[in-house]
Amino acid sequence: MNTNTQTPHHTKFTNLTDMKAYIGKEIGLSEWHSIKQEDINTFARITEDEQWIHTDPEKSKQFSPYKTTVAHGFMVLSLASKFAYETYSIDDVVMGLNYGLDKVRFPNATPVGAEVRGRVLLLEFEEKEKSAKYKMKIIFELKGEEKPACVAEFIAMAYVK
Repeated sequence: MNTNTQTPHHTKFTNLTDMKAYIGKEIGLSEWHSIKQEDINTFARITEDEQWIHTDPEKSKQFSPYKTTVAHGFMVLSLASKFAYETYSIDDVVMGLNYGLDKVRFPNATPVGAEVRGRVLLLEFEEKEKSAKYKMKIIFELKGEEKPACVAEFIAMAYVK
């Protein structure tokens, strides 16, 4: 297990209940993911949030404090599932569900062209019959920035065979 390393890593659990030993520990760090204007535009269209700070590079260059377009906070947050899949796996799980989110914050803007990755820590684990509910803290780190783009408590449900 790596703790606060800068090298991407993945934890493989044989059984769902093996996660209990990782409460309070880092379980993975994803690869860097590039934020592209095309993806921002697609997200804007799908969510009907086409504010110019996201979609208009010229206006953003002129009027935005960031001098470029920025990704929607919810677009960055939507990478939570991707980063979870990249940072851990559980062999005996047949189905997983997003259960919800607790505290979510966006302490830093994510400009177009930025690279973001997910650092995943296991906060809680509640075993149930043939399933478990667990909470992870995902820190959406921005390459070259001290403050992350997002910090979220992501709750998942997993079901075993």
